[in-house]
Amino acid sequence: MAVRWGVLGTGGIARSFVTDCSAAGVEFTAVGSRTGESARAFAAEHGIARAHGDYRSLVADDEVDAVYVATPHSRHAEDALLAIEAGKHVLVEKAFTITAAEARRVRDAARDRGVLVVEAMWTRFLPQTAMMRRVLAEGRIGTPRLVEATHHQALPTDPRHRLNDPALGGGALLDLGVYPVSFAVDVLGVPTSLVAAGTLSDQGVDTQMGIVMTHEGGAQSTVHFALDVRSPNSASIIGTEGRIDVDPTWYTPTTWRIRDADGVTVEEFDGREDLAGYAHEARAFEAAVTASGAVGASGGADGADGGGRMPAEIADGATCGIDHTIAVMTVMDEARRQVGVRYPADDAV
Repeated sequence: MAVRWGVLGTGGIARSFVTDCSAAGVEFTAVGSRTGESARAFAAEHGIARAHGDYRSLVADDEVDAVYVATPHSRHAEDALLAIEAGKHVLVEKAFTITAAEARRVRDAARDRGVLVVEAMWTRFLPQTAMMRRVLAEGRIGTPRLVEATHHQALPTDPRHRLNDPALGGGALLDLGVYPVSFAVDVLGVPTSLVAAGTLSDQGVDTQMGIVMTHEGGAQSTVHFALDVRSPNSASIIGTEGRIDVDPTWYTPTTWRIRDADGVTVEEFDGREDLAGYAHEARAFEAAVTASGAVGASGGADGADGGGRMPAEIADGATCGIDHTIAVMTVMDEARRQVGVRYPADDAV
């Protein structure tokens, strides 16, 4: 039985996700927004049959098996918990929540309810990422010792925009930094220590930040991200016997190569393909839900492997479980603490 999706939120990321996934045959049956007008407009634009003028009606819809949460960061935990309470599987946009404490509450609720919850870190599900994992597992660049990655974009400067509003989880870290931080943790594991430095806006959110992380065995990662400058946005994994260089834009389907210790290209790969990027995470999520035998279990998903634990054959060894997401959120909590970025959600801890 096909997984029937509901979309919670009608902003730009929801449009991109639905456009990519619809082209790949993903079934969207309903959309929910804060107003009926917005929901109906989104439904008409994307050929979705059911439109709800509030989020609670969307998650209560019996024609919905899984909910994609695409609201601002500040609402992620609240909206994920709403869907979980209704017995729905949940894919939550990155950053998963504002704080690690919020992420743990979502994880615990999903495990109690027996539903799947996963962060929509789409880069983890791309075929190129799976290929890189195999290259690393085979030891083709030796032991990884350094990860370098950047994410720079020139984004809106209006202080009223959500990216610049602390109440909405604004700043470079949650929108942009989550990519390279997750990448570094994927490759080298949870850091044992980190040092962060950044520049704050007048509103108190980070416009730029750099983080140096030390991982088990002394390996290091250096990541930098900013919402007020542009760069090529490339990444490298450097090992004792070679390296992997990922071309711009590294977190999207792109090209990359393996180089030996002398910098000579050994092999080249092209990760660009017809299937749009967001569709990979949707299909992986659907496969996990289907494998659990919980499709169509609206109001309860008995038998689901809850809490975001994806079968290895589906995730291809990806560290995409909820505990990994919480580890990344913990890293970002500490980076914010060192730089001085504080959100209203921090006061709830």
